[in-house]
Amino acid sequence: MRITVMDQDPGLAEAICTTLRAAGHLPYLAADAPAVLEQLRHGEMDLLVLDAALHPATVKDLVHAARHSPHAIPVLLLSPRAAENELTSALEAGASDYLIKPVRHGELALRIQVLLRRAYPDQHAGESLRFNAYSFDTASSRIVREGKTIEVTQKEFDLALLLFRHLGRPLSRAYIRETVWPGESELPSRTLDTHVSRVRSKLGLRPENGYRLAPVYSFGYQLEQLSM
Repeated sequence: MRITVMDQDPGLAEAICTTLRAAGHLPYLAADAPAVLEQLRHGEMDLLVLDAALHPATVKDLVHAARHSPHAIPVLLLSPRAAENELTSALEAGASDYLIKPVRHGELALRIQVLLRRAYPDQHAGESLRFNAYSFDTASSRIVREGKTIEVTQKEFDLALLLFRHLGRPLSRAYIRETVWPGESELPSRTLDTHVSRVRSKLGLRPENGYRLAPVYSFGYQLEQLSM
């Protein structure tokens, strides 16, 4: 997919483009706001990665232009914690998602994949998603780790993919239930916990393998990727 990147840090922007190329995308490094608008006018963009610390008016205008283009281009914001006010304003203007700097490039690739899948569902039907050693085939609901298929149920597949798609983010129990068990309002709490335990065990989501799947007190669960 065609992804435009605009960030004040040239080194970061180049690194993002490298990550995008490795994921099979076609990145374009925009020097300024007019370059972004030009791409939007010519329909040469599928997603915009934007520095939220740019001038607030610039960020708001670009988000508005992207979201109100004929294809409602998704926008991923990159924000230093100091730019919290600008981030809030951009999200209110319609930005699709955000990442806090410093950017973890594995998480960046994941967030972009989620946004593209949501924005262009017809182009991502039956896709294969890769997260380091793990590969998810959405057509067959199959998980492969280092060449070996992991036997999982459909619900275990859905739960595992949900966790990887939100790597590094805490997910509430309510959100997990609504996503993996839609319409089952009376789902016993132990059912969710049992499935989390099975996913952790079957996929080997433990610190020695570079991951931690842990409960978040009084909230839900979070899958983290650890430095190895």
